[in-house]
Amino acid sequence: MTRTHQARPAITEAGLEGWWTRAASRWTQSPRVPAALKSRRAAGRATKNLMVGAVRSPFRFLRAVVRGFAVAVRWWRSWVRVADYRQAAEASEKLADKFRDIRELTLFRWKVTGATGAGTGVALSVLDLVCGHQVLWLAGGVAAAGLAVLGRRNDGSPGRKAVLAGPRALTWTMDPQVLVDAFRDAKLIGKDEALRLVERTTRQGDGWAVVVDLPATRKATDVVKNREALASALAVDEVQLIVERVRGRGGHAGRVALWVADDDPYGAAPQRTPLLSAQRWDAWRPVPFGRDARQRQVELPLVWTSLLVGAIPRQGKTFAARLAVAGLVLDPHTRLYVADFKAGKDWYASGQVAHRFMSGDEPEHVLALVDWLVELVGEVQGRYRRMQALDDEVCPESKITPDMSRDPRLDMPVTAIVIDEVQVPLEDRTALEIQGKRIAAGEYVGELLTWLARKGPAAGIVLVLATQRPDSRTIPSGLRAVLGSRFALRVMDWRDSNIVLGEQMNTRGYDSSRLLASHKGVGILRPDGDGTSDPDVLATTVRTYYMPNEDWRVICRRGRALRQAEGTLTGNAAGHATLPVFDRATAARVVGTMAERTAEPELPEPLASVVAYLGKDLQPGGRDFVPTAELVAELDAEATAFGLQMGELGCKPRRDRVTTEMGVRQVRGYLVAEIREAVTRYRTHPAVDAEGDR
Repeated sequence: MTRTHQARPAITEAGLEGWWTRAASRWTQSPRVPAALKSRRAAGRATKNLMVGAVRSPFRFLRAVVRGFAVAVRWWRSWVRVADYRQAAEASEKLADKFRDIRELTLFRWKVTGATGAGTGVALSVLDLVCGHQVLWLAGGVAAAGLAVLGRRNDGSPGRKAVLAGPRALTWTMDPQVLVDAFRDAKLIGKDEALRLVERTTRQGDGWAVVVDLPATRKATDVVKNREALASALAVDEVQLIVERVRGRGGHAGRVALWVADDDPYGAAPQRTPLLSAQRWDAWRPVPFGRDARQRQVELPLVWTSLLVGAIPRQGKTFAARLAVAGLVLDPHTRLYVADFKAGKDWYASGQVAHRFMSGDEPEHVLALVDWLVELVGEVQGRYRRMQALDDEVCPESKITPDMSRDPRLDMPVTAIVIDEVQVPLEDRTALEIQGKRIAAGEYVGELLTWLARKGPAAGIVLVLATQRPDSRTIPSGLRAVLGSRFALRVMDWRDSNIVLGEQMNTRGYDSSRLLASHKGVGILRPDGDGTSDPDVLATTVRTYYMPNEDWRVICRRGRALRQAEGTLTGNAAGHATLPVFDRATAARVVGTMAERTAEPELPEPLASVVAYLGKDLQPGGRDFVPTAELVAELDAEATAFGLQMGELGCKPRRDRVTTEMGVRQVRGYLVAEIREAVTRYRTHPAVDAEGDR
């Protein structure tokens, strides 16, 4: 009995806690409960809006009375002139026959107006003599209230017609009518279409934010693509306008979030990296990379992925790569391979912590990089073999875990291979003899990097590649396709931007060639969705943190001290600069070299994507015609840009008849034979891009 008596309070307490949790959940999710009562933040915002409304209410009432008076005068003038009757007569072309009737009705309504005005004046005078002046005050108040109701105006509308359906805001900076007109001017909605307000206009950072729903069948992706046109319609610079599709829970294909900055969000001085004040870092945590236009911190995951940084010279490419690597430097359990083919002082301090380090751009440096990559290929193979022998508690999947990376007995630390100016080794023509065949060193480096980018992340290998020549001839398409995260600073044209960010990214509204030259360190980040906090975000514009050479040296010294304390200082940093002799032939059998298969020039986009989509239909005996709409839908491309690019490659659209569910229709498309000819022509005589041989 004692045990039963002691158990009852615990059960009662748990029941009360569960009841309270269910009640709170129902309260926050109920559509009948006002939003202002669901959270402290919403209540504070509602209180602020209420106070602002109380201060502004006299002025709003006065404006409503004036508008109401104007509306009443317009209505009376239309009534006394018999405007409706006159318009009906004009429409039936019988105005001359009805002129006498119109004139008589107009004179009658003038008499009614005069009699009503005189009667009202006499009645008010008599009541004023009998009851006093309070009657005049009461009548004036009633008249003012009536005029205010008549002249009431929904949020932002110049008349009395609602512009945005949904909750009304008390903010006055972002006028909804201006927003609707801007969408119409940018051809994002039709002339007779409107928007629906989802979230009221609120102040966020140094700008205003609003969420709207587009009309049915309108897509948020079209608004993102046409951000420049919308910014022009709003009369702001495009860098001040952030347009995002609202996805996930609470979002759909037609919901758009807008944020308009008061000024250039990237015009202020850059901020120092937070890692400067961090005593150590965990490589498994995303690295603080920079801030977006709203000054929200953007973090970049590195483990289980890789990073490509591309830009023209002097745009902050090396600074961005060092920011990503700084988190790995401050983790004493990581291993670094740093190859600086710029041969400058930007990476020199990392020699204090790097397992392998070199700086130079000569052929011998390229050959040394080949040996590094061969070493890492063997390391990856060895790690996978050791994972097979581990039980499921230590290694639940064929992936490295945080505990495995810190266990010295397993010898599987997170290992980063950092290559600055990666175009130097990829373009090197030094001949290598692999398995009895001669192959250019650059081609072999590309094959090794591609294999590591595919197989290495799960084994704890991280690739960080930076280049100032992001073109299709420098970075092989096979390598680009397996690099998880991309960061494009300012480049020369949209083609180079697509090389870094991915094909067709410019048609989705992400083009780093549009970045201003004055915005140093500003770029478009396309993170690996598997490691980000918001996997629905395709890309975002980021201003990276500032890390000058003196800060970089401080972080590297701190990383060396951490490694000395943990006993993890190895390789070059520990004074062991010599490399063992590696068997390149063995690595070649694992990776497979380009010398073992027929080398064909890579097809440019979007021709390569069209060829991949058609597959066997591209062969003789397959399809004869493919509609443009089908290709645009399957490749998720923008129709105008797709047509221009295909035209540059020698494929002109034609009209042909196709059979559909609705019958035979005439549509625009491409002859498969012409696509075949373009492929043959390009592989026989590879085209040089618009700027010549780069």
